[in-house]
Amino acid sequence: MTTAKRRISGLLAIALSALLLAAPARAIVSTGTPTTLHSDTDGDAEADRQAVSREIERFRSSSISINQAMAIAEARHVGATTADVSFDGASGVPVYRVKTLHNDRIWGHTINAATGELVGGEAALPLAELDLDDRSNLAALGAIKHRLADAVHVAERAASGKAISGGLVRERGRLNFAIVVISGDNLKEVILEPPGARTK
Repeated sequence: MTTAKRRISGLLAIALSALLLAAPARAIVSTGTPTTLHSDTDGDAEADRQAVSREIERFRSSSISINQAMAIAEARHVGATTADVSFDGASGVPVYRVKTLHNDRIWGHTINAATGELVGGEAALPLAELDLDDRSNLAALGAIKHRLADAVHVAERAASGKAISGGLVRERGRLNFAIVVISGDNLKEVILEPPGARTK
């Protein structure tokens, strides 16, 4: 589950002494030219740039924040936690696509970015139907005390902007939160390793 894919070229590593709920976290902020955000332009660089610009503009005009979308989805099931969230402005109505973890299931929610209303119904997928890597990542998410909403807050401060997507990504055996933040006219990816998230 890595909706927050590598969208940014070039690395500008910044070591932060940021706190993620009173526990040390390492943040790496990457910035550069965005390659795609929900774009179907088949690699055309100018078309990709225009698609990203349209997506960012639709995001900026949305009334609902990513944190509000996560809270709306999590409220559907008491005790649920967000595993993945992304803004999608490519279709008619801009929405957030939120995946929450609750009772050994992944719940898919589509939240209207203007009104906060649930669009369509919920979709549930048992964890047993996921591949081993996804199940391992979600098990680690359930075992740590930090939430994606906490990572979004730290990432927005670190990158001086507003988060447009976030999720789990595993790199070199470490489970990280990967958050994409719009800062000015740039997209920045912030990678946060929550304490206690290392796995074998």
